[in-house]
Amino acid sequence: MNTSQPKIKLAWTTFDITLEVIGLIALMGIWMMLLYFYPKLPHTIPIHFDGAGKIDGYGNKFIIIFEPIGASVLFIGLSILNKYPHIFNYSSQITPENAAYQYRLATRLIRYIKLVIVLLFAFIMYTSIQSAYTQTDGDGLILLPIFLALIIIPNLVVLIKSTQTKKTK
Repeated sequence: MNTSQPKIKLAWTTFDITLEVIGLIALMGIWMMLLYFYPKLPHTIPIHFDGAGKIDGYGNKFIIIFEPIGASVLFIGLSILNKYPHIFNYSSQITPENAAYQYRLATRLIRYIKLVIVLLFAFIMYTSIQSAYTQTDGDGLILLPIFLALIIIPNLVVLIKSTQTKKTK
């Protein structure tokens, strides 16, 4: 942890608020999906899929509760972490002149990642529920590259932007 990085409080932009609200709505949606479908699920459901989307594991329907719990823990944990951008590691030197710009890039990336994580958990839960009803395989072949791209591409964009010399924004 670099204690020499300036501690500043960032004002939230409309975009930041929008990301947070969409993330919270998605998180509430995954809990509502659990509450709606859980009583209707068979006792044994698909709980694991291989890379091609084929079901390769079954278990008690209780296991599905860990999808919204995992999403919630990660969402809350990343929300707490996001309050302290001065403790993050950065690819360039943080100075009082560029701190706001660098912190905004980093906190916005974390907000975006929170949203993607919740959507990933929701998709996995939906796939398990759908497969339990239809006894067919999921869409795992499509899932992996899409969610990898949704995580890797924004990280690369932020890395490139953070190394450009900008002092304020």
